[in-house]
Amino acid sequence: MDRVLRTVSMMGCALLLFIAGAITTTSEIFPGPQIAAAYEGGRALYDKVVNYQNVYETDLWYPQSSPKKGVTTYVSGKAHDGLTLYTSGDGPAAYLIDMNGKVVHEWRRPFSTVWPNGPHGKLWQAGAQTVSKPQADPFVYFRQAHVFPNGDLLALYEGAGDTPYGYGLVKLDKNSNVIWSYAGRAHHQFDIGPDGKIYVLTHEYSKERLKYYGHLKPPRLDDYLVVLSPDGEELEKIHLMNALGDSPFRQLGYSVSSFSVAEPLHANAVNYITKEMAANFPFAREGQILLSFRELGTGTVAVLDPGAKQIAWATNGPWIGQHDPDILPNGNILLFDNFGNFRGPKGRTRIIEFDPRTMEIVWRYTGTAEHPLESPIRGEQQRLANGNTLIDESTGGRLVEVTQDGQIVWEFLNPARGGDDNNKIAIFGWAQRLSPSDLEFLGKPDGTRQPDQETRT
Repeated sequence: MDRVLRTVSMMGCALLLFIAGAITTTSEIFPGPQIAAAYEGGRALYDKVVNYQNVYETDLWYPQSSPKKGVTTYVSGKAHDGLTLYTSGDGPAAYLIDMNGKVVHEWRRPFSTVWPNGPHGKLWQAGAQTVSKPQADPFVYFRQAHVFPNGDLLALYEGAGDTPYGYGLVKLDKNSNVIWSYAGRAHHQFDIGPDGKIYVLTHEYSKERLKYYGHLKPPRLDDYLVVLSPDGEELEKIHLMNALGDSPFRQLGYSVSSFSVAEPLHANAVNYITKEMAANFPFAREGQILLSFRELGTGTVAVLDPGAKQIAWATNGPWIGQHDPDILPNGNILLFDNFGNFRGPKGRTRIIEFDPRTMEIVWRYTGTAEHPLESPIRGEQQRLANGNTLIDESTGGRLVEVTQDGQIVWEFLNPARGGDDNNKIAIFGWAQRLSPSDLEFLGKPDGTRQPDQETRT
């Protein structure tokens, strides 16, 4: 009987300890949050070490839809001639090509040569947490790049298979020598103001408890807008979730799904609003910042007032998981709608132009049956001076220029291929059409097709 009672007693104690441990771990009682954070961190590290050994299995590479490479279509007289700057998932490089796909200039700087031991010594520093070393160079690429007239290049590093995946910002000269670097967790996009200041998105793990959003418990991956001097010095840092909570649009913070509570905003675009943009856009002033938040509702486009540190305007719309909103001269917004065409037979992705005053979609491109538009992540577009639109179908490894009536007048397939059967295509991180006359370091390059070439389709 004594042995039975001792056994029952031990089982009861074990049950009580189990219940106490469960309550502690799932509550705010010490050391519950610490145990939960350690578990999540360990699981993320395990996932990184075990599942990201082959770069061709990351989201930098996708199965190719065609074995063709380079320029496949070029309709002279309808395409907007110039040079195209693009970045690619195949590495930390930016390429400047002419209309025939010939590389006019290339910048390349492996991440490890900018910060040989990581930006803060042997290990990364992510906010208040020290985490594992950054990914190896094959997993790190330029997400966005900007070329200056003298050939200097501003480029943003991201790492595949890591969280946070923002890796920093670097300025290179035309020969890819480092001018300066910023070791903040820069990700997705940056923009440059008229005075040369740089506006860039960063993110880091935060232990801060949010004033208005108690349901978004730490640790979270929080987004910030950082303002840098032209020389890369950090001037200001704005916590974007707090900027939302302190604004009249606070209620949007309660639309975060349970899937996204660990990264409630996923900011993915930043645009400095110039005087020309603000002229016909009634919801913002010059100097404010246009942002995109993928995880608020089905996606939110917003304007940040950096002086007040508040969201000054925000809207949802008929898009899902959007990227890269651009204010057009007429005051409309052009936007990459990653999933808005999910009912269509021509791919899930579309490009839309909408009037923010009425929310009416006034133009769209949804792809064609022969060339469906499909990019569930990343992607952006550029409205060109002749009215055409240059589209970066990122996961398709495809750049396409279309007219207002949807005709494809230029198409470029990423020549970077890899994988076991060489049937994977590298994603495009960023693309932009430029005028050769704006790039003084090239002299007088010819960005047009050669007169003896036929239109290729």
